[in-house]
Amino acid sequence: MKNKYFPEEDIEKDDLFFVCYMVERVSRHIHQRNSYVVNSIGKDGLYHLLSVANVLHAENPLKVEDDWIRDYNLESGDFDITKVDRDLAERIPTALEMGKVYQRLIVDTMNSKEDYVDGIIRVYNNELCDVIDNYNCSAFYEPSYVIARAYQAGGF
Repeated sequence: MKNKYFPEEDIEKDDLFFVCYMVERVSRHIHQRNSYVVNSIGKDGLYHLLSVANVLHAENPLKVEDDWIRDYNLESGDFDITKVDRDLAERIPTALEMGKVYQRLIVDTMNSKEDYVDGIIRVYNNELCDVIDNYNCSAFYEPSYVIARAYQAGGF
């Protein structure tokens, strides 16, 4: 996938990782599901964010969060991904860890006609995300090939 602003440059997997990480951070901050953030930003916004990810990663993540919330008119909700049963989930994965889970899932399930933007929208709108984002179970800890296989099969 080519950078929107510098067509001679490719958007890298690390740029995808940064966007997935920030989607997770923003959704946690505003208590919304990841799909809300992705769908609110939209295809053009995601393409822009992927294209500037190599610059934004050097910014303070709190500032980037605030910018995304303001620029894409993201509203607070009532979904708190960190509310878990502590008997079942001793540790909540970090936004960085979940960004990596989603980056791998997108890359592992992309087809040849898809770009990162299409992959983000496809994955974050899949029902499997409800399972991955349920930290009371261990789906997010599974190896990436297991998660990708579950995605292809329609569930774990």
